[in-house]
Amino acid sequence: MSNSKKQPKKVQQVKRFVLSQKNVKDKDLILEFTNKEGKTFQYSPSKVFSQLQDRFEAMPCWEKYKSYTNTNNLPRFVRDLDSIV
Repeated sequence: MSNSKKQPKKVQQVKRFVLSQKNVKDKDLILEFTNKEGKTFQYSPSKVFSQLQDRFEAMPCWEKYKSYTNTNNLPRFVRDLDSIV
């Protein structure tokens, strides 16, 4: 009997919304953070990045640090996506 089930997603707790050149390559990674109002968000960095790659790559922070963070909340342009997990 073969095990053809997909691997479970890895959920990792983070302190803020973060996308980095490193975490967008891991298709099985799910990041979870809680904002200051206590609302918890889960998102797949690879899925978010694939939908907004041009926007992120145009940002000065991506050019300089190869990452984007938002401490207080999930960015509106990410919240507006149809699917982030």
